[in-house]
Amino acid sequence: MSVAKTFGKNLRRARKRLGISQEEAAIRASLHRTEIGLLERGERVARIDTAIKLAGGVGVPLSELLDGIEWEPGTMQAGTFSVSAERGDAEPES
Repeated sequence: MSVAKTFGKNLRRARKRLGISQEEAAIRASLHRTEIGLLERGERVARIDTAIKLAGGVGVPLSELLDGIEWEPGTMQAGTFSVSAERGDAEPES
């Protein structure tokens, strides 16, 4: 799974747990509703300022939206992102 898809899955989970629509999450984060959909589907990667707005909008620490995403530094080659395996409490992708 990609970084964008993992972030989107974490965002969707937090939003649904709060019981709000994408539109309400967008209003709370001062974003457009379509941006929420693109992010939740993993079609776009959030900038750091957007990620902070989203975390505040859905009432979770930023670390929750980044759960399962880590950077593995390289030694003689460039580093790479890694995404941990899905957790048992993960929602099925839609």
